[in-house]
Amino acid sequence: MSKGSNAYAGKLRSNFLGTKFTVFDGQPPHAGAKMTKSYSSRLVNLKQVSPRVPTGNYPVANISYELNVLGSRGPRRMHCIMDAIPAAAVEPGGVAPTQTEFYHHSADFCPSLLFFRSKSNHAERVESFQSGPLSSQREGALVLKNKAPRWHEQLQCWCLNFHGRVTVASVKNFQLVASQENGPAGPEHENIILQFGKVGKDFFTMDYRYPISAFQAFAICLSSFDTKIACE
Repeated sequence: MSKGSNAYAGKLRSNFLGTKFTVFDGQPPHAGAKMTKSYSSRLVNLKQVSPRVPTGNYPVANISYELNVLGSRGPRRMHCIMDAIPAAAVEPGGVAPTQTEFYHHSADFCPSLLFFRSKSNHAERVESFQSGPLSSQREGALVLKNKAPRWHEQLQCWCLNFHGRVTVASVKNFQLVASQENGPAGPEHENIILQFGKVGKDFFTMDYRYPISAFQAFAICLSSFDTKIACE
């Protein structure tokens, strides 16, 4: 499967340690979005079926996992920088740029979309994989962080309230809220924007809300499955 395929939706790329990820959308998240150029994307551009199809890699999010002091007993510490969403989008009346049209490569578009997951390499290395503070990323972008768990005295474990949507304890379970890095904390910073958790063997649930898209939410959840060598 290549980027030029009708079924290509996007890509999730990680560093070697599985602690930093970049989400690439195969289509521009909004007007004026800039595509990350690479050798493979240039090949795709040469064989585009239609000039209306902006095939390529558009970076829309950067995910970073940090050392989990709770180990396997608690949720992982994670930050997500949503490059395509302004921080003001979570405020009352805030808006986020969204796609108004889904580009098709041809009339016989295949409804089954493929999501790539790959390791970073020398040919396609981007700045987000380099070590450094999250503040070095684009100014004004929405930053999400995992919601801190609470200690349950009766169960003697760290817990998050999923309101029945998650039923099995797992280090992959998480809830994301707007980080205070976006500005003064307000009621909107308590709203859970994305939650993901286990409900059975190889079964998980994902719940998300505006301003992130289903594509972005799925990519963030997918990063939770990668082995975190340096975090646990």
